[in-house]
Amino acid sequence: MIVVSDTSPINYLVLIDRQNLLPELFGSVLIPEAVHRELQDVGTPEPVRQFVAATPGWLEVRPSPDVPVTIAHLDSGEREAIALALAVGTEFVLLDERKGRQAAKEQGLRPFGTLAVLGIAAERKLVALDDALDRLQKTNFRVSPRLLKALREGTVGG
Repeated sequence: MIVVSDTSPINYLVLIDRQNLLPELFGSVLIPEAVHRELQDVGTPEPVRQFVAATPGWLEVRPSPDVPVTIAHLDSGEREAIALALAVGTEFVLLDERKGRQAAKEQGLRPFGTLAVLGIAAERKLVALDDALDRLQKTNFRVSPRLLKALREGTVGG
């Protein structure tokens, strides 16, 4: 299975040292050039920049595709991730921002965020969910306390 990712899921999975979940769950992960640039930006945390500098074989940077006019309101990483997913014919795209996920759905894609990745990995016993969520809370990842509680109790899928 191939999945296309925006910046945020890769960033946070690297920060909590759970980036290995991506190839275990999806096999190949594609990112557009805009996401690659964002992951290397000076303002990006050093562990993430180091990860990208030694890009693993399962992460592939693809040229930026033509972006549909209907998603022009999104940031460049989200726009290009959605456009790349459409261009390569995969239905799966990793996005954390609500507007990006909604736009992906409107394009017929199935968006998943960092929390969904962790939830799926926990269901498959690839990660201890409480530990992963504790690590995530130590970053600047924003999540409502109510959603976090529901995830920990297993009453929501991410």
